[in-house]
Amino acid sequence: MDKYITGIAQNHHHKMLAIGSMPDHIHILIRHNINQLIPDLVEEIKTSTNAWIKEKKLSKFKFDWQKGYGAFTHSRSEIDNVVKYILSQEEHHKKRPFKEEYLGMLEKNEVIFSNECLFEFFNDINDWD
Repeated sequence: MDKYITGIAQNHHHKMLAIGSMPDHIHILIRHNINQLIPDLVEEIKTSTNAWIKEKKLSKFKFDWQKGYGAFTHSRSEIDNVVKYILSQEEHHKKRPFKEEYLGMLEKNEVIFSNECLFEFFNDINDWD
């Protein structure tokens, strides 16, 4: 799926810097093409991959993306750190669950949010194998 999503981003003239998939979420770092809004790119990725996964029967479960997503910016000097972080997701989430990490990022960056606007977190995702 990572190559498929990379293709979508590149077709819209974004440069994929890193992509890392987990069973319940995905991290993508791109050099953003300002001619496409982030919500439009996210919608394209979700719509296209959803259809592709169903067509190729890549999941034994019913697959659908959640409605929400998070988008963050980083300074140029942090790109290497963010790439390393994204590429080490599997190891990273053995130590810190995604929900804890995501809520921590919101708090650290002083993002105001309401719980109703958060997407659903899956705590027992590893039990799905």
